[in-house]
Amino acid sequence: MKTLTATEARKNLTHWLKAAKNGQEIGIVYGADIFALRPVPVQATDYAQREYGVTTAQLESFAARTDAELAAERKAGRMAVFRGKLPKRRAS
Repeated sequence: MKTLTATEARKNLTHWLKAAKNGQEIGIVYGADIFALRPVPVQATDYAQREYGVTTAQLESFAARTDAELAAERKAGRMAVFRGKLPKRRAS
């Protein structure tokens, strides 16, 4: 395992992140502790379940309801596609 101080890691953090992503064991020493630097898989559903305590069924229900609401707004013409330029505002 390659160990670094926090200061050393901060100087070239991108390098150490890439090394960790490629499987190298990287440890950052802080005081008497060593913290491992490694990739962690995260999915949006994991976040919602962890942060808000929702169930998979609740999350799927929310997604279906939101998709239906967006489809209705598009059909009614109340949604515009953003093309990268905002319309100019008139001076008030």
